[in-house]
Amino acid sequence: MSIINKTYSTFLSIFPVIILFMSVLTNSKYNFTYDENYLSFNISYIIIFFWTLKRPEYFGYGFIFFAGILNDVIQNNPLGISSIEYLSICVLTGFVRTRIILQNIIYDWVFFLISILIVGSINYIITVYIFSIPIIYDSLLLGLFATFLIYPFLAKILGWIDNIVQKSINDKKNK
Repeated sequence: MSIINKTYSTFLSIFPVIILFMSVLTNSKYNFTYDENYLSFNISYIIIFFWTLKRPEYFGYGFIFFAGILNDVIQNNPLGISSIEYLSICVLTGFVRTRIILQNIIYDWVFFLISILIVGSINYIITVYIFSIPIIYDSLLLGLFATFLIYPFLAKILGWIDNIVQKSINDKKNK
């Protein structure tokens, strides 16, 4: 029975990394067309922002870099763009984590908006000016705004998962 508990607790301790790689491997941008507008949600931004803000020990920069490379391969982007975006989110989240005293969903939501606007600007500059890939700025901005809007809902779900993981880790330490 202890082997099952040990396997379960090990699985739960790497579960955030599994969620990140599942979102990357299943094409983390969920695309919708609404009234001739292209709308996409980038779930990877939310996952990286949430867990690097709340529990930075779950993700290493190597995991995040590798997830970005996988995302570029799957979405047929030039290699390194998603890695730069993901690592930029980590840097911005680290800055926010050291400056914020009271963690609140509203503060997190506002800082998430600022972070994804900076990351969207980096994405636009790299793809348009360096690689000369045409991009529709309206669809990029609409996708970032849609990602911003679903952040509180996914943050609640990820918070629930984090509570389960923390409970498992605490139970493992108490035994």
